[in-house]
Amino acid sequence: MLDSDLIGFDSLLSAEERQLQTQVRSFVDTAIKPNIASWYEDAVFPLEIVPEMAKLGLLGMHLEGYGCAGRSAVDYGLAAAELEAGDSGLRTFVSVQGSLAMSAIYKHGSEAQKQTWLPQMAAGEVIGCFGLTEPSAGSDPSAMTTFARRDGEDWVLNGSKRWIGLASVAQIAIIWAQTEDGVRGFIVPTDSEGFTAKPIEPKLSMRASIQCDIELTEVRLPADARLPEAKGLRGPFECLNEARYGIIWGAMGAARDAWQVALDYSKQRLQFDKPLSGYQFTQGKLVNMALEINKGLLLALHLGRLKDAGHLQPHQISVGKLNNCREAIEIARDCRSILGGNGITMEHSPLRHANNLESVRTYEGTDEVHTLIIGNKITGTPAFR
Repeated sequence: MLDSDLIGFDSLLSAEERQLQTQVRSFVDTAIKPNIASWYEDAVFPLEIVPEMAKLGLLGMHLEGYGCAGRSAVDYGLAAAELEAGDSGLRTFVSVQGSLAMSAIYKHGSEAQKQTWLPQMAAGEVIGCFGLTEPSAGSDPSAMTTFARRDGEDWVLNGSKRWIGLASVAQIAIIWAQTEDGVRGFIVPTDSEGFTAKPIEPKLSMRASIQCDIELTEVRLPADARLPEAKGLRGPFECLNEARYGIIWGAMGAARDAWQVALDYSKQRLQFDKPLSGYQFTQGKLVNMALEINKGLLLALHLGRLKDAGHLQPHQISVGKLNNCREAIEIARDCRSILGGNGITMEHSPLRHANNLESVRTYEGTDEVHTLIIGNKITGTPAFR
C-alpha cells in the first residue's frame, strides 16, 4: 500500500484492476522515471516508448475491437494516474492518441475508416492528433474559422490550429472545420500538400511533450476523409469528455508522486538536528495534502464507476476536472516548499509536476469554463456570455 493511501483505496479495486495498476506503475518506474528529468530538460518527447505503451494495451485502451484492449473506464483512469505520476506529458500522449484521435474515429467514423486506422493506432504504428483549438478560438470552439469547402467530390481545407498535441510527429490529424452545414470532422494525412505543423517552443510546461501550430493551406481531401457521423460541435465535445475524464485521474497521479517525493525528502533532511518530518508544520502539510489526494481518488473512482455503468454526466466530468486539477497543483507547490531550495532542481519532481499542471489545468477546459458548466447545472442559467 502506498504511503498516501490512508483509507485502503486499493481495497475498492478488483484483482484485475490492481493487476493493471501494478503493470503500469512498474512500466513508469522502469521506463519513465529514470529518464524523465533529461527528457524534460531537453524538451524531448520519447517516441521510443510508444511501442511499449502499445504492448501494455494503453493506446485506445477503453475502445472495443479493432485491436484495442477494451478495458473499463476505471482501468483507463488507473492507468492515467500511474502515467501522470511519471509525467503529465506522457499521460497526455495516451490521451491525445486514444481519447481524442482514436475516439473521434471510433465514435464518428465509417466502418472503413475504423478498419483502416484504429488497429494501426492501437499498435502504435500510426500516431494521431486532434485539431480543434485555434489561435483565436480556445474556450469557444464555435468561433473557429478553419473552413472546409466542397470542390466537386473533394473537400478543401484552409485555416490554422494551435496547441495541437503530437501534430509534428503524427501521421494523421483529426481536423475540425466549419462547413456550409456546420462543424464537421476530417481525417487529414499529415503528409498532405498544404499541411504544416510546427512545434511551439520554448515552453515552461509540458516540456517532455509536443504541442504545435498547424497551418492548412488549400489541403485537398477525398470525400471519404470526412467523419460521417460527426455533425456539429457535439462531435468534438464527445471526444473532449473522454480526455477530461482521464485528467481527473491523471492529476491525482502527479499529486501523489509529488507528495511521495516530499515525504521521503522530509524524513531524510535534517534541520536543527531533527528530520523535517518531525516538525508540526511539515506534518500538517503532509496530512492536508494526503487528505486531498485520497478525496480526489475517491471522486475519480466514483466517476469511473458511473462511466462504466453508462450514467456519467458532462457536468460530473467538470466537477472532477475542476476539483482534482485545482487540488493537484496546490499539492505540487506545497511539496516543492517542503524541499526548500533543492525543490527547484530537476532531481526532484514536485516543481516539474506543478509546471505541467499549469497546462493540464488549462487544456480540455479552463477552471472558468468548468465552473460555468457546473454553475449552469446548479442554476439552470448559462453564463458563458
